[in-house]
Order: sequence, then structure tokens, then C-alpha cells
Amino acid sequence: MIQAARELDQAELTWGRNIHLFRGSLYLCLQLGLMKWLRTWNPDILVVEANPRYLRTPAAVRWMQQRERRVIGWGLGAPPLSGPMAHLRQKRRTVFISQFDALITYSQTGAAEYARLGFPEGRIYVAVNAVTPPPPHPLPNRPPLKEGTPPRVLFVGRLQERKHVDNLIRACAQLAPDRRPELVVVGDGPARENLQLLAQAHYPQTTFTGALYDAALADQFRAADLFVLPGTGGLAVQQAMSYGLPIIAAEADGTQADLVRPENGWQIPPDDPSTLLATLEIALSDPSRLRRMGANSYRIVAEEINLEQMVGVFLDAMERCSR
Repeated sequence: MIQAARELDQAELTWGRNIHLFRGSLYLCLQLGLMKWLRTWNPDILVVEANPRYLRTPAAVRWMQQRERRVIGWGLGAPPLSGPMAHLRQKRRTVFISQFDALITYSQTGAAEYARLGFPEGRIYVAVNAVTPPPPHPLPNRPPLKEGTPPRVLFVGRLQERKHVDNLIRACAQLAPDRRPELVVVGDGPARENLQLLAQAHYPQTTFTGALYDAALADQFRAADLFVLPGTGGLAVQQAMSYGLPIIAAEADGTQADLVRPENGWQIPPDDPSTLLATLEIALSDPSRLRRMGANSYRIVAEEINLEQMVGVFLDAMERCSR
């Protein structure tokens, strides 16, 4: 549900045109107008997505290198490949990333994957993916849960099948009666109607708010006791942490491993209903522990992982490359 900006306040925005070829493992992207933009803008340092499926990127890199200028690749990492021609694809990927002067990745997992391909570790930078600055507000003061008061579990995100909110609804329904929480689902999307029917049949303690923003969304974060992301995605995880919430998050692209640690939450396999249920049981068994873990979440995004820290890594990588 991210809307693309039409203009930027502090940068020049040029719209490109991409031609998407094929699908799945055969997907390729042709970036029309990239070289014309490069010649017009004439940058000292170029940052490009480190994705070998983008067909014009090697030409852009060569153009920069011919002028003795630096190119930084930016990507999630390089997870192991499988399927047809995996060996050849891996070799192509290795050759592709070797052309960069430095690599910036979202996570320690991504950094390890690039290093396994032989890229020098000293030229790999980890800018943990962040969407929010350090919290401008203090850690919310949540009073202890009263006896007999159900905790509130929150999900925020686009309602799509890959988010596996259906697993969360079913898991709540399978909890012991004295552990069942209020479940609040914030968001909209193509799966909403089916999810509402599922909740009506199996867990009527579920509230669907639709998409919320700004103060209305902040109110939901403050009122919650636990944030759960049972499927892929995860930009809302940092928002939840900034409001002092412990986290249950499915493993996805590796960025969750830096955010969600034993001291502030649990990582679970994606689309694993039994593990989700077991983790909910553990999390909801000790409300006082949830408060301590929530405080750790707040500390992590206030001090370690936030937009300012991410920008700082980019600036450091560009400064070192330009020496």
C-alpha cells in the first residue's frame, strides 16, 4: 500500500520506463532511457540495484568505469539458487556483482551471502532496512494486564494471501480460552472479505479496522500488547517496535533477523501454523515478559536500526568509495 511520490523535495526525480520480460525464474527487466539519463545527469557515484535481471545495468557500470567513477550495488543479498541451470545462474551472478566497487545490503544475512560469492568483505556495507527515524515519542507506558483482561494482538499490513493472516486467525482460535486475545487487523486488500468470513466463523474476537494512517494508526500501536506478522513483508515491524511492542515475525528476506531477536520477540518459519500457535502460547503466557521485550524493541529502533542509521551507512560507503 505504498504510494509512489510524483516529486521529491531534496532530490531530482527522473521517471524511467521499464519493460518487463517473462515471469518467475525467467524474469528480466529492460530499463529504457537509463543510458540517456546517465549521460545527462553525469554522476560522480552511481548506486544501482544489484540485480542481474536488470539488463542495462552492466552498460551503465561500464559507462561509469570508463570515466573512472565509482558504482555501488544495493541489494537484499544472494540466496542459494535452485532449479534449471542453477550453476550457470550462480556463475553469472558472481560475475555480475564483481563489477561493483562496493555493495550495500539490507541485512547481515545478505552480507554473508555476498561474501560467500567471493566479494571482499571489507567492501560490503550493511544498511539495515529502515522506514522510520528514531522514535520521536517516549516509550509508551503500558500498565500491567489485569486479571481476566485479554491481551491485544495486532497485525498491520496489506491483506494478501502471502501475509497469512488466516493462519493468525486460526491460531488464536486454537488457544486455550483463558489465553485468547483480542485480535485487531489493520489494513485492506484483496483478501479482506475472505478473512472477515473466516474470522466470523472461527474467531469473532477479531476486529478489522481497514487501512489506518497517522494518529489513528498510532492509537492502534499504543493499545496493543503484541505485534504479529505471520507472512512475508514487514515494514510495519519497525513501526510496532517504535511503540514498544514485542514481535512475532515470519522469516522472509533476512532483514527480520536484525530486528527481531530473542530479547524482543520470536522469528518463525513462514506459513507454519503449528509453530505460530506454539509461539503465541509462549508469548501470551507471561504478560510481564511482553512488557520487557517491548522495551527492548523500542531501544533497538531508537539506537541501532532507524532511517538515520541507514542513511549514515550509505554516506559512509559513498565517502570511502570516492577516496
